[in-house]
Amino acid sequence: MKNIRKWWSVLKDKIFAARIVEVLHGEELPVRISKRNLVLVIDRNEHWCVGMMCPCGCKQKIELPLIREASPRWKLEVNQHGNPTISPSIWLNTGCRSHFFVRAGKIIWV
Repeated sequence: MKNIRKWWSVLKDKIFAARIVEVLHGEELPVRISKRNLVLVIDRNEHWCVGMMCPCGCKQKIELPLIREASPRWKLEVNQHGNPTISPSIWLNTGCRSHFFVRAGKIIWV
């Protein structure tokens, strides 16, 4: 079943538009996050974290810290179309154990 969800997610990314970044001013991720888009949380003009739902379909909320003091931390870049690139890769060590990259709004499975 897990492989079917990942296969479908890959297929959806090829058929539909790339993910974009939604900006939220505050201190934490909202309770509900879009299934496709990423949420950038900005607090006092500092990029705090980026959140997304796991692209495999398991419904796990992923929160990636962006602040310098965090370890580990990720880097978010957004192109002129609003499509995100996150580095390094995202590898969940609990739950579905998905491992993927986000490049120009597309999910690239490892």
